[in-house]
Amino acid sequence: MKRITAIYPGTFDPVTLGHLDVLERASKMFDKVIIAASEGSAKSTLFTLHERLEMLRSVTAKYKNVKADSFNGLLVQYAEKKKANVIIRGLRAISDFEYEFQMALTNRKISPELETVFLMPNEKYSYISSTFVREISKYSGDVSAFVPELVKKKLAMKYKKQTRDQN
Repeated sequence: MKRITAIYPGTFDPVTLGHLDVLERASKMFDKVIIAASEGSAKSTLFTLHERLEMLRSVTAKYKNVKADSFNGLLVQYAEKKKANVIIRGLRAISDFEYEFQMALTNRKISPELETVFLMPNEKYSYISSTFVREISKYSGDVSAFVPELVKKKLAMKYKKQTRDQN
């Protein structure tokens, strides 16, 4: 029987309950899931790669078939290195689809044996984005409905430190 390894890539800055909902679904579908934080992203991040990995490892520890890792460069090259068969992508809304569809087709062209599987989070998480979470937290808003408790604390500490550094 073929064992299927899936990679769930993202920036995860920070990881949200929506991300974890998609991850939980993927962990039930595939033998092994690697949740992989992108090291070299076009996006500037609030948390360092080390901090994002630390949070990912902590909040995914309960899943026996999930491993947190990071990658730099092309996702398809990382997938090949990890002998992954599937890329997991979360779709929150129609607005995500066009970009994700183009990315999936590009990845298929580069690596035809690698499949992309789109998973939608539970509707109660479909509007959550890391960008919104950072914005709410920056202004001391309550993010408990959007992120795990550990992430909420890390956000508060990060913004408190930024405020101190600016003063």
